[in-house]
Amino acid sequence: MQNRSITILWTDDEMDLLKPYVLFLEQKGYIVTMASNGDDAIALASENDFDLIFLDENMPGKSGLQTLDVLKQILPHVPVVMITKSEEEDIMEQAIGSKIADYLIKPVNPNQILLSIKKNTENRRLVAEKTTSAYQSEFGSLGQLIGRASSWEDWIEIHRKLTYWELEISASLGGMDEVFKMQKADANQSFGKFIKAFYERWFNPAEVNKPLLSPNIFKQVVIPQMQTTENTILIVIDNLRYDQWLTILPMVNEFCKVESDELYYSILPTATQYARNAIFSGLMPLEIEKMYPQFWINDDEDERKNQFEEDLLRLQFQRLRLNKRIHFEKVSNQKIGKRLVENIANLKNHDLTVVVYSFVDMLSHARTDVEMIRELANDEAAYRSLTSSWFEHSHLHEFMRECADRKFKMIITTDHGTVNVTNPIKVIGDRNTSSNLRYKMGKNLNYNPKEVFEIKRPEKVHLPSANLSSSYIFAYNNDYMVYPNNYNQFVNFYRNTFQHGGISLEEMIIPIITLSAK
Repeated sequence: MQNRSITILWTDDEMDLLKPYVLFLEQKGYIVTMASNGDDAIALASENDFDLIFLDENMPGKSGLQTLDVLKQILPHVPVVMITKSEEEDIMEQAIGSKIADYLIKPVNPNQILLSIKKNTENRRLVAEKTTSAYQSEFGSLGQLIGRASSWEDWIEIHRKLTYWELEISASLGGMDEVFKMQKADANQSFGKFIKAFYERWFNPAEVNKPLLSPNIFKQVVIPQMQTTENTILIVIDNLRYDQWLTILPMVNEFCKVESDELYYSILPTATQYARNAIFSGLMPLEIEKMYPQFWINDDEDERKNQFEEDLLRLQFQRLRLNKRIHFEKVSNQKIGKRLVENIANLKNHDLTVVVYSFVDMLSHARTDVEMIRELANDEAAYRSLTSSWFEHSHLHEFMRECADRKFKMIITTDHGTVNVTNPIKVIGDRNTSSNLRYKMGKNLNYNPKEVFEIKRPEKVHLPSANLSSSYIFAYNNDYMVYPNNYNQFVNFYRNTFQHGGISLEEMIIPIITLSAK
C-alpha cells in the first residue's frame, strides 16, 4: 500500500507533456506539485518540505544543474532525480558530483518514474519487508543447521550466515532484532557445547580434521603468501570481529580486491596475552613459557603481557630457518600511525612488514570504562558504526590505500573477537586468580560446572599453570564472571560491555583476509 503522504516537486518547462505522468502518480497516491522553471522550484522548495524532487536539466533561465545547487542548500536531505534528454558525459558527472539520487534519460515511461520514487522514498520500508520475509524463510533452515552442526567447518558456515543476517536486519530496521538475538544466543549455546566436546581433540597429534588455529597463522597463511610476492604486509587489528570487518570492507574495496576471505579459530583464552603471542611465536602458550620463559608473563604479574611480540616473531622465523627482512611496528596512537604512513616508501626494503593496530581493542576497553563511549556504542550496531567511523578517518585506512598504490600484498587479521556480556555468573577464587571476566585461571576455583567450560589439566590444551593445582574456566555465550563480594556493583558496571577471553562465535571465529591492489 502506497504512503499517501509522499509529496513530489516536479520541475520541467514542458508541463503539458507531463500531465499523463502526474495523473498516473496521483492515482498511485502521490501528491505532485509542478514548477515550470528553476526559480519557481526554488520558491516552492523554500516554503514546502518535499519528499522527492524531479528536475529537468535543460530549462530556460536557471539550468537544472544551477537549480540543483540551490535546492541542495534549501533541502539537503531531499533526494533529487535529474531527468534530461542529454546523454553528455560531463552533465552526468556534474549531476553525480552534486549527489543526485538518480539520473533518467528522456523519454521515460511511467514505470521508470515509479521505480525511482520507490527506490528513493520507500527504499527502507521495502528493504525491511524483504529482509524480514527472507529471514523468516531462512530461520527454520538456519535453526536446523545449528541443531545438527558437528564440525568446525559447520560452525564457520553458521557464523558467516548469522553475521550476514545480523548486518541485514540491523540495516533494514525491520523489527526482527529480538527473534535474531534469540537465534544467535541459541547458536552460541550450541557452539559452547561443541567447543567443550571437541577443543581438546584439536591438540591431539593424531587428529587430522582440525581448524586453522592461532599458532599456525604464519606457517599456513603468511609465509606461503610471502613466497609468491616481494613485499607482504601483515596487519593485525587487535580485537576485530567478523561483523566489524564486513562493516569496513566497502571502504577497503575502493582500492583493494579480496583474494581470500577466510575465518580461523582463536585459541582459548581468547585474550591478547594468549592468542596474539601464539600468532607471533607460532607456539601455544605452554611452549612459549617452556622455550622462552623470559618472554612469557603470567596472568598474576603486573608487566605488559605483549611486550615481546617482535622477539617471538623473529624466533619463529629462526626456527623455520627463514632469513627474511622483517619490519615490526605497533600503532597505539595517531603519532605512530602518521609516522608509519610517512615512511611507507621504506617498506619496500623489507620482505615482511607486520603492523599491529590496537584501536579496536582500546575502543572495547574504553566502552567499559568511559560513560560517553558506552553511550556512543550502546549496542552491537552502534559498536560497528563507531569502528567504521574510526577506520574511515584513521591512518590505517590511509596506510592500506598507500600499500595498494605500491602493489603490496596485504593480509588482514586479528587475534580474537569480543562479545557483549549480559548475564553474570558467580565465581569464587583467591587473590591470585586472574581478573578477566570471560575466563579465570587459578587454584581452588569455586563455580557451577554447568555454567563454564573447565580445564583442570591445562597442559592438555597447551596452557601454562601458575602452580600444579591451577585450572582454567571459560564463560559461554553472553556470560561474565563476577565475585560475590560487591556483587551488585560489579554486575551493573560490567553488564552490556564488550569482553573477550571466553567461548562464543564472535570471540573465537575471526577473519583472516588476503588483499591485493585493484
